[in-house]
Amino acid sequence: MRTPLIHSRPLTKMTGTDVHLKLECLQGTGSFKLRGATNRILSLPGEDRARGVIAVSSGNHGRAVAAVACGLGIGAVICLGRGVPTHKVEGIRSWGAEVLIAGEDYEEAAVAAARIALDRGLTFIHPFDDPLVIAGQGTIGLEIAEDLDGVDTVLVPISGGGMIAGIALAMKSADPSIRVVGVCMERGAAMHESLRAGRIVGVSEEPTLADALTGGLGDDNRHSFRMCRALVDETVTVSEEEIAEAMSFMLWSHALVVEGSGAVGIAAVRAGRATARRRMAIVVSGSNVDIARLLAIAGDGPPGGAGR
Repeated sequence: MRTPLIHSRPLTKMTGTDVHLKLECLQGTGSFKLRGATNRILSLPGEDRARGVIAVSSGNHGRAVAAVACGLGIGAVICLGRGVPTHKVEGIRSWGAEVLIAGEDYEEAAVAAARIALDRGLTFIHPFDDPLVIAGQGTIGLEIAEDLDGVDTVLVPISGGGMIAGIALAMKSADPSIRVVGVCMERGAAMHESLRAGRIVGVSEEPTLADALTGGLGDDNRHSFRMCRALVDETVTVSEEEIAEAMSFMLWSHALVVEGSGAVGIAAVRAGRATARRRMAIVVSGSNVDIARLLAIAGDGPPGGAGR
């Protein structure tokens, strides 16, 4: 769906910059991932669709692939690491996919997914390093460019880089002066560390509120890292405490359920790590959070600066 782009009065007051929120958290499966998965799977020849698809995921991509496969009446296998939260595992199963806990972390699950794809003749739907997936996520950038005149800065959660690569390509094609800033958690910031090093580096996967942003880039990365090096202007990180505060802020100030990975851009703005010249758009990428955990985080009332 074409998701809403709303004005954030509290963030505008706080920053003195006109701040708007692109609500991918309202997408059908609860995250932006539906765009890329739809574009990729619809591109498959009929015989490949009939054999089925497979994906590795930290949660949201798997749910998107499962949903598209369900809608087309084809089989889907989703490989996950043991650390994927239970509510995300069950969300994938709810779409009828075969779910395999295939390793301790994302990297081990990715190895298993590649092996199973060969054994069963399934098409692997990459979560980020695929031109059609990147193009699908890039439609977010097209919508922002069409809906927000004068935007000069866009904040995008960054992990494998598929979403930010697509958004950056779309928006800079419209206006090369637009700044695109990637935001991720401090723990296991694979793309952030790789861009700083100028090469793909491995990072340890650690528990984080932004669990959808975990996982490495892959040694065989061909597209997303190269595009991020060319198109992303800056990357910043936020702490677990700042992510929690941003999740609480979104619930209290905008009555929106936002998972940790979807709240990192909000966290960066509230922490003063990202600014705009005049008008900013922040991609709020997902809502797939355990509600009990969110309520525990937000239970003490609105953080400072919150309010409609």
